[in-house]
Amino acid sequence: MATGSHPGRPPGRMRIVALAVQKGGTGKTTLAASLAVAAAEAGERVCALDLDPQGSLAGWGALRGGLDPLVDRIQPWETGQLAEILEQHAAQGRTLALLDTAGTAAGGLGLAFKLADLVLIPIRPSRLDLMAAQPTILSMARQGLRERVALVLNQCPPPPSPRTGLYAQQLRALGVLAEPALVQRVDHQDALALGRGVTEQAPGGPAAEELRALWAWVTRRIGRG
Repeated sequence: MATGSHPGRPPGRMRIVALAVQKGGTGKTTLAASLAVAAAEAGERVCALDLDPQGSLAGWGALRGGLDPLVDRIQPWETGQLAEILEQHAAQGRTLALLDTAGTAAGGLGLAFKLADLVLIPIRPSRLDLMAAQPTILSMARQGLRERVALVLNQCPPPPSPRTGLYAQQLRALGVLAEPALVQRVDHQDALALGRGVTEQAPGGPAAEELRALWAWVTRRIGRG
């Protein structure tokens, strides 16, 4: 059984990855969008659910004009039915759900954490981001779910960067650190603005290469459906 999987769930079920951090500007939605595209390109049937009241992921999905992955906005009053919504998507043949969660403790975070096989927390190499991630980590620990958390260094300076190395060391002390670190590149912002994933926007570029490597890491962590 893959690390972070739910005991007793049958092989072939839909896996669930949530992105969460209680701070704006960390690149959470940008990462969710590009991971959804990279997963679809790798053969997953993806539904990307926007649980954030800001609706940024849903806006990105609207720009795509109906192209996969499927993007579904979950309104605040629907979060209590998240499990049922996910079951509906699974019944329609979706193999992976990506949840872009709200940036506050409200918005169904607790339920999303319980349902997720993996919770990715994007953190820029800064002290403020490190502090902002700790409530999410502590919340998962209180629920006995800390083993499902992985930290993602995002929007890092170009290598070689002593700052990135320093924060990678600190994050490993807090929990599992996903690989690789993602460098801040304009391709990410350009892709989001055009309703694309970075692997669509610049498929041969270093940002796309890093994103595919991160998706491969996630796949190893949660297993295949």
